[in-house]
Amino acid sequence: MSQSIFLDTINGIKRERPPVWFMRQAGRVLPSYMKLREKYGFKEMMENPELAAQVTLLPIHDLGVDAAILFSDILVIPEALGMELSFEGKGPSFATALKDVADPLSFLSDKPEKLEHIYKAIDRILETKPNEIPLIGFCGGPLTTLCYMYQGFSRNQNFPDFVPAIYRDKALMKKVVAKITEMSIHYALKQVEHGVKAFQLFETHAGLIPVELYKEVFLPSVKAILGAVRETGVKTIYLPKGLGTGINMVNYDLCDCVSVDWQMPLHEVRGIVGEEMILQGNFDPRILEAAPQAIDQEFEYFLNYGRKDHKWIFNLGHGLLPSIPVENVEYLVKKVKESDWGR
Repeated sequence: MSQSIFLDTINGIKRERPPVWFMRQAGRVLPSYMKLREKYGFKEMMENPELAAQVTLLPIHDLGVDAAILFSDILVIPEALGMELSFEGKGPSFATALKDVADPLSFLSDKPEKLEHIYKAIDRILETKPNEIPLIGFCGGPLTTLCYMYQGFSRNQNFPDFVPAIYRDKALMKKVVAKITEMSIHYALKQVEHGVKAFQLFETHAGLIPVELYKEVFLPSVKAILGAVRETGVKTIYLPKGLGTGINMVNYDLCDCVSVDWQMPLHEVRGIVGEEMILQGNFDPRILEAAPQAIDQEFEYFLNYGRKDHKWIFNLGHGLLPSIPVENVEYLVKKVKESDWGR
């Protein structure tokens, strides 16, 4: 057994309880994070290795979770493909979106040096983190990354211009996906080189298009990115949020661990993906906006599940929401750590 309950579990080793960490754990639910945000902009924090390292480790100290995930953003890949990104005002925006460009392929240009500050942040995290806490690296899934690159940003998360564009010119979209894939592999392998111990691919918008279309245009890219990381011996996690019945395409050939959204119970997913796969998830983050009694009630299912299945990492169906009271997150971590899992 290693010092890390997270690494043991993702390697299939039975521990006394499931490990716990959360997506978006280093963010707006933490008072310590909000204090830093009074002084620094989001992009400034992301691009300053010292600050990025500090924010990455806040949830370790404040919440007591079992793993850290790199404080960064999925939109660093479009930046490394030459797109101009700003986080001023209401959130991220591109100076020019691909939908407004006549030839997206010639508009994109490789600028891998734009990612250098992230590797420095990883080095700094590894110098300052507790020994038993592993660092998880990540990047965006190909569909999700392309959604934003093509549409730019709007309040409409259905990306109304993007989906018709796939149907209009599938061949072109596949070429753009190939560019995203190449840069994502470069980025993922650099993270591994600098010392991340697991790697998660966030396909947040997997449910945007029909499963068969996802399988044809985007799944080969997912396989290529995660496959490149797996070849180094680092474990991979795939979050295909909203994929629904498409979960039957997710097997041990694709990734080591599948992170499950809140739409399907864990025991059903286990039946579909098989016994080898590690599962992660899928507590609905919105429960954390309710009272502790509601949390207790929902937790029962997970407690019973985790008593039978040790190949499972406790996490949410998606990221923590800014509206969640930090006390409820602390309460949930405590429940995971102090419950009797009967192992």
